[in-house]
Amino acid sequence: MPVIVGRKTARERFAGAANTMTCEGIMRDAKALQMGTSHELGQRFSRAFNIGYSTADGTVEHCWTTSWGASTRMLGGLIMCHGDDFGLVLPPALAPVQVVVVVAKETDGTVTSAASALVDELNADGIRTRLDDNVSQGFGWRATEWDLQGVPIRVEMGPRDVADNAAVLYRRDTRKKSTVALRGVVDEVRVLAPRIQGEMLAAATARRDAVISDCATLADAREAAQIGVARVPWASVGEAGEADLAAVGLTVRCLQRGDGSLPEHDDDAGAIAYIARAY
Repeated sequence: MPVIVGRKTARERFAGAANTMTCEGIMRDAKALQMGTSHELGQRFSRAFNIGYSTADGTVEHCWTTSWGASTRMLGGLIMCHGDDFGLVLPPALAPVQVVVVVAKETDGTVTSAASALVDELNADGIRTRLDDNVSQGFGWRATEWDLQGVPIRVEMGPRDVADNAAVLYRRDTRKKSTVALRGVVDEVRVLAPRIQGEMLAAATARRDAVISDCATLADAREAAQIGVARVPWASVGEAGEADLAAVGLTVRCLQRGDGSLPEHDDDAGAIAYIARAY
């Protein structure tokens, strides 16, 4: 998932922290999700809880501590960033099942036999693969179910495909199909999986960038952030402007410098604020 890396404002940082840094993901609906954070706590908590350590010269000092937040919200982010109206869309690198081989129709056992052999071959190649030979249920119902589960690649095989020594490959991310020679399925999957991974990231990055608007004033930023993400000089917002934004459900997600690096302090003159609605 593409993220916007930045420094939290004093209003948004972890309570008691000296500094909070964040990775903000932009979901399909243009809302922001705080994907992961790191908090610089300094010696504030160690003084409060008397957490110390012995130095090399035998003195006792309070610890300099940090706190790191990365949790199951990343799973929610994965779903909201890539999912579509047909269900989950999982990146191949993370998908529990990377390929499902579906027996579309069976007559005399030859399709199931060929599909089973292909599953074994894919698994032997290190590709997490499952066989769906439940022909007692309609193919359309099963295809929809695999779409819901977000399996990146579906291989469809029927009697005609086996007779032609071919199979149909379906990409969950684009929902497009192609016909591949049966003997070339493993090689095609080996190439296709990383391609899907890269193209999913590129598509998500393009969606994120498309909803970001550069603004010069707080008023323009407030309007732009109603439907997307506003990028505006922090000097045009400030603490008073941030409070006004909060009153209409908008937050400053993070601060960046113009070159994408993180500001070193709260009043960095060149800081850029990212404003959006948040989950």
